[in-house]
Amino acid sequence: MGLFRKAPTGAERQFRARFSDERPAWMHEGSPKATLVEGHQSLEVVGESFHQKNLWWLVGGQRRPEDYVHTPVSAMLLAEDDNPYDPDAVSVWIDRLRVGHLSRADAQRCRPGLLALQAKHGTPIALEGAIIGGGIRDDGPGKLGVFLYYDPEEFGLSRSRVPPPPGARMRTALSDALATDEADDSYDLSWMRDMPANDARAIPMLRKLLATEADVLDRHFMYAQLESALHRCRDAFASALDEYDEACQYHDAEMEGIKAACLAKWGKVPLLELYRQMAIRQQKLHAYGRALWWAERGLEIYGENAARPEDVEDLRQRAANYRAKLAR
Repeated sequence: MGLFRKAPTGAERQFRARFSDERPAWMHEGSPKATLVEGHQSLEVVGESFHQKNLWWLVGGQRRPEDYVHTPVSAMLLAEDDNPYDPDAVSVWIDRLRVGHLSRADAQRCRPGLLALQAKHGTPIALEGAIIGGGIRDDGPGKLGVFLYYDPEEFGLSRSRVPPPPGARMRTALSDALATDEADDSYDLSWMRDMPANDARAIPMLRKLLATEADVLDRHFMYAQLESALHRCRDAFASALDEYDEACQYHDAEMEGIKAACLAKWGKVPLLELYRQMAIRQQKLHAYGRALWWAERGLEIYGENAARPEDVEDLRQRAANYRAKLAR
């Protein structure tokens, strides 16, 4: 992520000051038509710290310091033939404003494919992405960054196959689902291979996947990963826990269908972490009524079909504890 970079050299500062707002001639003639190339794998943008003014303008201006920004965008890639410091440089533009560059490594890899795509379509190439950041961090207000999504194969590159995260072999049936993914056409977990390890990058990608995915089990595992990523980011940006709560509520709203899909595939219901975690979260807030609701809701979903009796017993004990506190 390009939010935290070492200070540029004097030569780099001079170059950026000179070219930070210099657009190609064709970009002055109104918004150029571009071909949008879709993808789900993240592509790093660097140097956004030099373009904070442009980024804040693109998201509608400065917000309250505690507000977290997540604005979907389409960004144009421009191969910079005249860049004297990097012959492979690829700059990133949103609404005719420069917002950063691809990292040197990514620019070197992607530039040949970018030029080939431009020649094929006869237009500039754009990618979907998001402007993300803001909020209050330990060192003050957070800066804005840019995340893009691309398909490596469109750029003539092979897809990077990322192994499932360490948590995949757990009690949630994810390892079972991965093991039978290719043999079962009812769902497709291939999206997990492209999921970045960085939570800040994974969150917008998971939201994008949930906006279009229809399969029930795929959505279940996407929600589970989104919730985990948001919870891990609770100290990184102010709205993480509010977004976590919202994700859990949406997840729960689909749980009847998820339960039916689990019973159809495995004959039992695996661990559903959101019920325990939400009960604990409400307990820490001393909201025992809400904590009880989440514990009882989990018990209702498990019914007599839980794969692990200890998961049900955990919720039963929590529910009894919350009732006692409410009675007092």
